Amino acid sequence: MPALFFGLLVGIGLAALLTLLVGVYSVGPTQRGVITTFGRAQRLNGSTGEDPELGGLLSAEEKSRYNYPVVRVIPPGGPYFKWPWQRLYKVDMTIQTADITWDPQLKQDFIEAVTKDNLTVQISGQIRWKPCERNLYAYLFGAAQPAAHVVGYFISTLRDRIATFDAESPEGAVEGVSINDLRRNLSLINRHMEEACRKTAARYGIEFDAALITNIDPPSDVDEALASINTTQNQVAAAISQARADAETKLKMAEQAVQISQNKAAAEAAPLLELAKTLSAMRQMGGDAALEGYLRNASLPLRERASETILKL
Repeated sequence: MPALFFGLLVGIGLAALLTLLVGVYSVGPTQRGVITTFGRAQRLNGSTGEDPELGGLLSAEEKSRYNYPVVRVIPPGGPYFKWPWQRLYKVDMTIQTADITWDPQLKQDFIEAVTKDNLTVQISGQIRWKPCERNLYAYLFGAAQPAAHVVGYFISTLRDRIATFDAESPEGAVEGVSINDLRRNLSLINRHMEEACRKTAARYGIEFDAALITNIDPPSDVDEALASINTTQNQVAAAISQARADAETKLKMAEQAVQISQNKAAAEAAPLLELAKTLSAMRQMGGDAALEGYLRNASLPLRERASETILKL
């Protein structure tokens, strides 16, 4: 009997030690933890509904498909304890990068999309993302490979954007060549994709950080033709710019010449206008006799010069 009791105590002690060794855990500084009890994730304060902020990103139809509960998230630190029937999921919360050509079932160097003028283009680039702490249930249990779902969603949205993209073409641009618009507006397309993919946090538990589309290329034979078109377009644009510059220069010179002529005319007219004012005032004060006296006095120097000239001759 004592031996049985002793064995029971030893068994209990070993079980307690094993539970302690297996049940104690910690969470790294860049990680978050989620505990499941018999396969069921622990809810936050018994919550069974979606996060209100994330729910606002979805349409009514999407809410019925992506209605995930808010789970209890274990912050970095420790030691923590869990029971043997509980399971710990650790999630790396750092920003991760994925090539948009990545597919777990397919190897490809680029993805294809069709533009508004039915040109098939080849697109390459990357996306940056990280798990959404407010929706770790979707990240862990909503899909087997959430990153693959996000890449697929991004490609689908990107193809729709490429097919409908219509930018305002600058003057002199070749109309009907959408690849030129796409290449000129890569930053605009990236910003659109970042905004359009915000709902991935509610759908897949992944926060979209940035879109980094780097290349949009047509097939090689089309690219050569476009290069020739773009070269001609650049030459035309350069000729137009040069003609405008020459015209502006000539117009400026003409304006300056007109201004100089106006200044000369004003300078020549100023003494005459002043003399007219003086004579008018003189007539008002002294009458015609005053004007006749002024004329006699003014003509004396001319008479003297004339007499000197006759004597010299």
